[in-house]
Amino acid sequence: MLRRRARRVQGADEKSGVTLDDPLDAAQERRVRAVLALGGVPQADLPDGVQQVRLRLLEREASGAEAPRDVSAWAAVVASNLAMDWHRARRRQERIGERLASLRPAEYAVRDAGEDTKVLSLAVAQGLDELPDAQRQILVLRFYADLPVRGIAEELGIPEGTVKSRLHSAVRALRARLHEDEVV
Repeated sequence: MLRRRARRVQGADEKSGVTLDDPLDAAQERRVRAVLALGGVPQADLPDGVQQVRLRLLEREASGAEAPRDVSAWAAVVASNLAMDWHRARRRQERIGERLASLRPAEYAVRDAGEDTKVLSLAVAQGLDELPDAQRQILVLRFYADLPVRGIAEELGIPEGTVKSRLHSAVRALRARLHEDEVV
């Protein structure tokens, strides 16, 4: 039933005879985009949301579960849930930012530091800006907010191993950046 409604994805490999089917037709995709947009998801994140709906539909099919009776309605519900997840993640990021701001000492000022400290602080700030969001977030929580790995994992809702991996990658990238700039 799902295969009948699927459309071919542009760019299928016709030489090998492999065809890729898109589980959402054009009307269903427009409906998913509309639900995401009405749910407050920014325009730039809509393609990712549509892909998430496709992925969940394909995972459902791959697991052997029966195809939904009304794919359009099912996709709209999934899109609505994705919009709620997007808002929860944004609120979590805001709470973390507020916690970090509250931990910063009021009299923290680089102007009182020596010239070397100013250069290092600037280089670290620039290095942090260049890190991917996930790595920057974990690095800031670990070293600026002084949270333990377990606390970071609980706060972000991810496994401790993921925190350790991202922390290791972030420190390595920041260290390479500082050596590249000859700051340390």
